[in-house]
Amino acid sequence: MFEGKKIILGVCGSIAAYKSALLVRLLVKAGADVQVIMTKDATSFITPLTLATLSKKPVLVDYFIPESGEWNNHVELGLWADALLIAPATANTLAKMANGFCDNLLLAIYLSAKCPVYFAPAMDLDMWKHPATTQNVAKLQSYGNILINPGTGELASGLHGEGRMAEPEEIISFLSAQLKKKLPLSGKKVLVTAGPTYEAIDPVRFIGNHSSGKMGFAIADEFAAMGADVTLISGPTAQTSKQHVNRIDVTTAAEMLQACETNYINADVCVMSAAVADYTPVDPSPKKIKKQNGNLNIELQSTVDILKTLGQKKRDGQLLVGFALETNDEEQNAILKLKKKNLDFIVLNSLNDAGAGFKGNTNKITIIDHNLNKTTFDLKTKDEVARDICQKVAELIK
Repeated sequence: MFEGKKIILGVCGSIAAYKSALLVRLLVKAGADVQVIMTKDATSFITPLTLATLSKKPVLVDYFIPESGEWNNHVELGLWADALLIAPATANTLAKMANGFCDNLLLAIYLSAKCPVYFAPAMDLDMWKHPATTQNVAKLQSYGNILINPGTGELASGLHGEGRMAEPEEIISFLSAQLKKKLPLSGKKVLVTAGPTYEAIDPVRFIGNHSSGKMGFAIADEFAAMGADVTLISGPTAQTSKQHVNRIDVTTAAEMLQACETNYINADVCVMSAAVADYTPVDPSPKKIKKQNGNLNIELQSTVDILKTLGQKKRDGQLLVGFALETNDEEQNAILKLKKKNLDFIVLNSLNDAGAGFKGNTNKITIIDHNLNKTTFDLKTKDEVARDICQKVAELIK
């Protein structure tokens, strides 16, 4: 949610300012570009050096730095930010924000900001419950500012009650949820399959394929970045997710079928990019098969066609996408698969195209929809290909 986001963190004069160090660290770790703005009183509770070290940016306190002659442009900062987060927000700062006071750099940025403004109050119980504070918070919310409610617990005064600033992890979760709401696939449940399946011959050997899982993992990551709730069913692979996804590991085609049927029921979108084995040994040996003279014959049986099974169960409004990796008669085979398995569109790639197929970091695809409209893309990285596929889904699911 935070990758590449520009966030201004305003820190006010409260004992809760010590939490700002962890808050900065969590934001930076999540990929955000963080600029810390402190009030002068805040510097009495935590040093600018601490927050500058964690944010990897100089902390700004004043409009003007006499020693260097440098001016901190509050208007540019207000336009720069994707979000302004004030945490901790003291009673004093809340009162000034609510009434348009502008006697420090943070308040000037607040009045100039074009982005969403979040505030996490921190103060003693009686200050938080005072009618003036209640009125100021209500006024700020009426302006469109977003309250991150304080928690209940032991306060610096020794009292116990409401008023302590939300914990940094809670603030991160709150912001993530807010940012996710604005993404194009927010609220959508997406099921993605990736990687190969391994069909056991004996305890040490299997029938498999060369799929690395890179394409499926890239698709799952892109869906998650677009706000979807993603379940990724993966065969054996060394790939890891960059985004938060619910990963289910399987080995065989039968295990993948079971996991798909369980999770397909609630999915709005299903993208089947796994390379599932078409055949599996009829009678796998419980012991390692020893090498002998002559040939070894292994009887194989067909696996259940997972994509066709899901296509038969597809409900109205549900989107099902398949892949076709072909070596000959590419379009003809892809269209046959598209119709036979009741797909909304199919992603065709050919092993005859240089840079396409398994293991590599690039792919070249053609998307064919159920009306047989065809869109051919240039050779791209698999991350870029994933973006094209997910964008097509986003267009169809609206």
